[in-house]
Amino acid sequence: MDTVAILTDSNSGITGEEALSLGVHVIPMPFIISDNSYFEGINLTQEHFYEILEGDDVISTSMPAMGDTIDMFDKLLETYDSIVYIPMSSGLSGSTAAAQLIANDYDGKVQVVDNHRISVTQRQSVLDAITLRERGLSAAEIKDFLEEVKKESTIYIMVDTMYYLKRGGRVTPAAAELGTILKIKPVLSIDGEKLDLFSISRTVKSAKSTMINQMKKDFKERLKNEDGKNINLAIAYTKNRALAEEFAEEVRKEFPNNELVIQPLSLSVSCHIGPGALALACSKKI
Repeated sequence: MDTVAILTDSNSGITGEEALSLGVHVIPMPFIISDNSYFEGINLTQEHFYEILEGDDVISTSMPAMGDTIDMFDKLLETYDSIVYIPMSSGLSGSTAAAQLIANDYDGKVQVVDNHRISVTQRQSVLDAITLRERGLSAAEIKDFLEEVKKESTIYIMVDTMYYLKRGGRVTPAAAELGTILKIKPVLSIDGEKLDLFSISRTVKSAKSTMINQMKKDFKERLKNEDGKNINLAIAYTKNRALAEEFAEEVRKEFPNNELVIQPLSLSVSCHIGPGALALACSKKI
């Protein structure tokens, strides 16, 4: 049987230490800060990231250098027969398209998954790939399966401040100023390829209720599993884990059949929405 390496990027939230325990591999995502390159999990920690983000420096995201991706593929193929690479959503980064272009030179040994996931749902795709590998599926079969079920996940994100959406050009300065005056708490969604505005709330309580109610609707209508027993559920957060733990108590009461995972939100998303955000995410179990 061919040996299959499972590779992802640090947008999945999988740290180097966790990757070792899971038996997977991680490409660190680059960030540009004051013309200097930083790499998530290497010389850029969650704590350092938020210190910079809340200062005057602007953080911009980038994608792994093609040479670094090639080096990773070559290194893994010294040990494994094939690779399943699960990068962040192609709708949010060009890294998927770049990896697909590179993979064309590997005669099918590198399978790049484009299942439009990010952060906690991307992490779940990696865990699913491990399960599929254990079931004996080939790299190509794992790719096909993960792309088949790409629509079976959603993320809803409550943003604490509109300042970072304005700074990143995702809302106009006037809209951001009005939102700040009215203390608006936008709820965004990542449903496939884009980070979009889902709804507007006036309070944190209302925004949380919006996310919970929409998740219940998705369980019933989109995932056809109203009791939630066959659905992975996760909370993600930016900077403040205490807020996430508090939200988790509310979520557990509303979804008693679901085991709940709490993870930091991907830094590539965090730089556009800032600290104090909360997310509720789901994906259907394989």
